[in-house]
Amino acid sequence: MSINLLEVQGVKCSSISSGIKKNNALDLSLISLIKGSKTVAVFTQNIFCAAPVLVAKNHLNSHVEALLINSGNANAGTGKKGLEDAYESCEIIAKELLIEPEQVLPCSTGVIGELLPLEVFKTNANLLVSSLSKDGISQVAKGILTTDLVEKSYSTSFRVGGNIVTLSGIAKGSGMIRPDMATMLSFIVSDIGASSDELQDCLTIAVNQSFNRITVDGDTSTNDACTLSATNQSKVKLKDCKNEFQLALNELTKALAQMIVKDGEGATKFVEIRVGGLDSNKECLEVAYTVAHSPLVKTALFASDANWGRILAAVGRSKVDGMSINNIDIFLNDLQIISSGEVSSSYTEAAGSMEMQKSEIIIRIDLGNAKTTESVWTTDLSYDYVKINAEYRS
Repeated sequence: MSINLLEVQGVKCSSISSGIKKNNALDLSLISLIKGSKTVAVFTQNIFCAAPVLVAKNHLNSHVEALLINSGNANAGTGKKGLEDAYESCEIIAKELLIEPEQVLPCSTGVIGELLPLEVFKTNANLLVSSLSKDGISQVAKGILTTDLVEKSYSTSFRVGGNIVTLSGIAKGSGMIRPDMATMLSFIVSDIGASSDELQDCLTIAVNQSFNRITVDGDTSTNDACTLSATNQSKVKLKDCKNEFQLALNELTKALAQMIVKDGEGATKFVEIRVGGLDSNKECLEVAYTVAHSPLVKTALFASDANWGRILAAVGRSKVDGMSINNIDIFLNDLQIISSGEVSSSYTEAAGSMEMQKSEIIIRIDLGNAKTTESVWTTDLSYDYVKINAEYRS
């Protein structure tokens, strides 16, 4: 799923095995940013957000020069001690980097309810800093994983005059995935020059069309974060290439979001729910999410069972006023199964089963004549999903 990442000027990274995870895997990572960089972020909408999220939100008001990430421990549900530990982890790394603690953004992912093992930060801080390298972001892509099966990374670039602007991003996530950020961490770096306000606007737009359009199981975590950092090393200003930068950022975040869905826990199918024809995009999304979150639809997808009644029923219970069954057309890829609320005259069960057996499926739902359309990306629901989550803390 991942690709070779392009080096971004002004960024150094490292990832080591500190012992937080039981399997001796990479679990403690650092992204160091050149002085003068700008960083913005979008965080989980869960009201019980974790300690590192609360600390990171506060530290965004400073001139951020480092992102400190651990996997294997979420530092969530840990109360006042969790907040103190998150801040102390920043102090430990800041001392090694010769910066202020407020210039460090902490991010954690892993098991909820366990205190952060600060000793591993103290013991490994020097190694983490001394291991920083210009091409270390690929190691961080590995170091942030939890139940993921593969790393998720993507790079893109574009030319402005005689200069090249580069964007590289990594992400983790495969379960507890739904809109409002999902259970994911994502870190994006670019050598563009920009103000914090410009970056925040671009990131919000990109996240809304990517990470906030994916759902594996309908659960949102306590630790989700997506950051965007700009190092101002490309000799190009965002204000001079706003459209090009936004398109590149959209491309990158959409690619990472779809990698998360394809790596969904126990997933065997990648599914796009595409809804159109209603009065507003918000109504289209409501229908798409209702279908995408239906356990009956998702288990039918796993079984390759063309049980179109489950899709129709999910559409009907979505919280959208004014829908008429006479306006509903439903397609599996290019195969029409419902026409004006009834089984299409050309549909056969054999043809439906053939489409459902494919590893990538588009369920298209047309509900009227309005020029609206929205897509949500999701997965099927398999035996392995239950097994993975039943054994997560074992």
